[in-house]
Amino acid sequence: MRNAKGEIGARIIEALEEAVEDAKGKPSGIRTRVVRVPRDVDVRRIRRRLGMSQSQFARAFGFSLGTVQNWERGHRRPEGAARAFLTVIERQPEMVVAALSG
Repeated sequence: MRNAKGEIGARIIEALEEAVEDAKGKPSGIRTRVVRVPRDVDVRRIRRRLGMSQSQFARAFGFSLGTVQNWERGHRRPEGAARAFLTVIERQPEMVVAALSG
């Protein structure tokens, strides 16, 4: 019979072995969800659809005005988490406003 530390250690080892199998692309029993974030997000289109100025959009969703302007001018592209957040804003703007309003 294992003691508590032995049981925890065995569970950690089992989880690590599953993670290695998953990383190799083998069935591992790990439940995953695939999330697809678009490569390109049209910030101007999202903002206009919401009927907001650049400053209103920036303030409402926590972006700097300069960032919104750079995205819209094509000087920069939203990356990573910003693309994901903008996708949520595009699809569920009321939910985002409610969540950020407290």
